[in-house]
Amino acid sequence: MNRFPKAVFDHVPGPVILLGTRREILDINRAGRAAFDIHTTGQDLAISLRNPDILRIVDSVMAEGGMREIETTIADTPPRVVAAHAEYISEDGETDGIVVVLSITDLTAIKRMEHMRADFVANASHELRSPLSAIIGFLETLSGPAKNDADAHARFIDIMLRESRRMTRLIDDLLSLSKVEINEHVRPTENINIRPVLENVVETLTVKAAERNMDITLNLGNDIPTLQGDPEQLVQVFHNLVDNAIKYGAENSPVSIRVKPVERLPGRRISGASISVTDSGEGIAHDIIPRLTERFYRVDKARSRVLDSTGLGLAICKHIISRHRGHLEIESSPGEGSTFTVYLPIPQPTDRNG
Repeated sequence: MNRFPKAVFDHVPGPVILLGTRREILDINRAGRAAFDIHTTGQDLAISLRNPDILRIVDSVMAEGGMREIETTIADTPPRVVAAHAEYISEDGETDGIVVVLSITDLTAIKRMEHMRADFVANASHELRSPLSAIIGFLETLSGPAKNDADAHARFIDIMLRESRRMTRLIDDLLSLSKVEINEHVRPTENINIRPVLENVVETLTVKAAERNMDITLNLGNDIPTLQGDPEQLVQVFHNLVDNAIKYGAENSPVSIRVKPVERLPGRRISGASISVTDSGEGIAHDIIPRLTERFYRVDKARSRVLDSTGLGLAICKHIISRHRGHLEIESSPGEGSTFTVYLPIPQPTDRNG
């Protein structure tokens, strides 16, 4: 790349990979290293980028020349949708052995936004229909048969206020979920201390716990590593988990938050920490646990309605934890309470070369 300065190459905003005659990686720019965690040159592209669609268009361009484009999904956590463009570079060009230029555009956010827009309309219309119908019914009653009934006015207005507030919470949670899902493929890069995150949550929810005569205990040792994450989103996760422990735990019982270092996260070869939230509530049946993070799933719909649950809190938690490349584990048995454990990684390199 004598005539293509490295500094310019590294500042191209999208991932670009330069390939030689044996499909080996000659160079990769900074965006490519960060996007695909490729830090070694000289090896076959297939070792670092195991996507058959992309390998197919690269092989086709090498064999026949010209250019090829394809839209495909890269297996990742979460999966990413990309557009790949492979183009042959003629030997007459001053390429220093470069045969194929492979450029990749991440379409994940665009695709997610398209999906979220349709999903939001479908979910909102479905979940808002019942409270809206109830409010309309009360208004018709108040303007007709109960027009001069002061007791009915007071009772129905109170119900309508509750339903209106529930709709507001539902819309807020749907917007929050949409925002999290759109950016789920972009992992946070900030190094954080988990202690102030959890202390913030405990401070915020202490009064609510006291209303049920419950204490929140935070057990955090001195050997907890620095973690990688978005503090604001993690406050949202642990606020939700501790709030649920207060809502569904038994009165006069403790809520425990325990933080421990772990040598290896579930399914990953990196270390981090586990943060567990434990309550002494009724517990959850084993066959129900896998469904807890589904949108709008409620174990007890009547009780959730009384507790003002929208059924979206754990779904939001799941997607935030996925964005952090972490893991959520739920342990519970009927009559034995529940433990929700979040595993978070230590800081990971995004670009060792720059």
